[in-house]
Amino acid sequence: MKHPSTAPKHGLAAGDAGRPERADWTIDQGWERYTQEEHAVWRFLFERQSRLVPGRACREFEEGMRDLPIGADQIPDFRRLSDVLSRRTGWQVVAVPGLVPDDVFFEHLANRRFPAGQFIRRADQLDYLEEPDVFHDVFGHVPMLMNPILADFVQAYGEGGLRAQRMGVLPNLARVYWYTVEFGLVQQTEGLRIYGSGIISSYAESLFALADPSPNRVRFELERVMRTRYRIDDFQETYFVLHDLEELLELARVDFAPVYERVRQQSELEPGILLPGDDIMTRGTGVYHAARAEGN
Repeated sequence: MKHPSTAPKHGLAAGDAGRPERADWTIDQGWERYTQEEHAVWRFLFERQSRLVPGRACREFEEGMRDLPIGADQIPDFRRLSDVLSRRTGWQVVAVPGLVPDDVFFEHLANRRFPAGQFIRRADQLDYLEEPDVFHDVFGHVPMLMNPILADFVQAYGEGGLRAQRMGVLPNLARVYWYTVEFGLVQQTEGLRIYGSGIISSYAESLFALADPSPNRVRFELERVMRTRYRIDDFQETYFVLHDLEELLELARVDFAPVYERVRQQSELEPGILLPGDDIMTRGTGVYHAARAEGN
């Protein structure tokens, strides 16, 4: 499943070799230099995921996808995406070589620039990738940035990230981003739906997050989320569910300083644990992760 010895590293993960010349880590997308093989990888991923997400993705994702210049034929041109996105919510997509330093990431978000990995995974990495590539970043994130609520929330997160760095509480805030923008679920009239990009760009996790009996599904509560560690190497053990996306606007208005202080005085929580005060929608069996642990 993983290819740690052969997969090339990009951006921050590549060390000095991945650092671009510009201080903001942006690069030219170089759209004209994508090969037919790279466009074919995009096509496979796009078509597979586009067949899967109807009835699983939230309405806002489907609306954003419909209105963007994005399709199966080729990797999208960031310039064309930005033209549409900027008119709708004031955002633009900027190319970066891969992962970027936290302060650079937050600075971009705070100024409504979404840093998207310029590279695309290889044909032997279709189901797992350690680093976010152009498919994850564009297919997963950009349609949601067409929605004013997500657009405002992600900008506020960037501003909050810069403050959290200065206060030394970044891990707590990072969990909010992880359990919302990356791996969030939302309750809509039609049922439970995906809005997190880490799920929506993953074939296997799109199925697991909504339908598998193994994970917990718990109503989102800010301090609970800020205490909860997450999985970076596998499916999540717990998914946090919003009543609606408007909850994110409430988060954007929160004074986080006293929240950090309260969280600092409490213990951290393992990803799969449930608390007596949780509003539990699904009490997971934990079978999937238990089996993975036994296998290791």
